[in-house]
Amino acid sequence: MRAYRFDHVHLRTPDPDATARFFETMFGAEVTRDVYPPGTLYPGQLRVTMRLGGQTVLLAPPHPQEPTAPAPRFPYFGLEHIGLAVDDVDAAAEELRAKGAEVAIGPLMRSPGLRLAFIRGPEGIMVELVQRR
Repeated sequence: MRAYRFDHVHLRTPDPDATARFFETMFGAEVTRDVYPPGTLYPGQLRVTMRLGGQTVLLAPPHPQEPTAPAPRFPYFGLEHIGLAVDDVDAAAEELRAKGAEVAIGPLMRSPGLRLAFIRGPEGIMVELVQRR
């Protein structure tokens, strides 16, 4: 079988810079900002790439030729959230709340050895904090 490797998550947002600032402030994401070159779908617009937990997350503005729908009500089918592992969910949730984040769910014990919380970000982006023991 062909080998597949994880490459990226792509988030669409009306304000990529504001969404990037949220991930920088709340989760320490490493953010690169530049401009889409001529001949691309978004020439001259801000292009944002983040490194978060060792993975690449791309942030793009609304599609120029297609209407962009708002995020559905959580929970929903499809790509629902980004999960980040932490050593202490309670401490992480409290730290994020102190920075102004909305702790939408938890912290709570999902099952023995699994504690979690959900943070609601811009455009309804959900980030799960996971503590496994």
